[in-house]
Amino acid sequence: MSAAPCEVWFYHLERSSLEQVLPELLEKTLGRGWKALVRGGDPRRLEALDQHLWTYREDSFLPHGLANEPMAERQPVLLSAEDGNPNAGDALFLIDGAEPGDLSGVSRCILLFDGRDEQALSLARGRWSVFKKAGHPVSYWRQGAERGWEKQA
Repeated sequence: MSAAPCEVWFYHLERSSLEQVLPELLEKTLGRGWKALVRGGDPRRLEALDQHLWTYREDSFLPHGLANEPMAERQPVLLSAEDGNPNAGDALFLIDGAEPGDLSGVSRCILLFDGRDEQALSLARGRWSVFKKAGHPVSYWRQGAERGWEKQA
């Protein structure tokens, strides 16, 4: 029996920044008992996110680390610019147009994109087609009028 294909969820950011949205989604991921891998293309951006995840709320932080630090494989949330899944993340978060790579072993791939950026929109549309053709269940989530997310497709 083969494993179920990885679900791919597209999150269309319209009113909030990645820095506002990502911590909440990571908290939900950890709440499921899952590990998360955040893959981005720019190491400087990942370093900035690393700092942000320690300080985004006064009353808590997200346990996490960068892939180039010791014991990266033990991190519940790992930030990486490289291919692979060193912390055996159940959820792969793609930011800033990062390539998905091999999705085997990943339960859910979450592609976050800025709806105000035409290039990001175009890339997301192309990836939707590729994932759908490859047989991945795909979902599209858009920020609601008030707060939260609404499933659109």
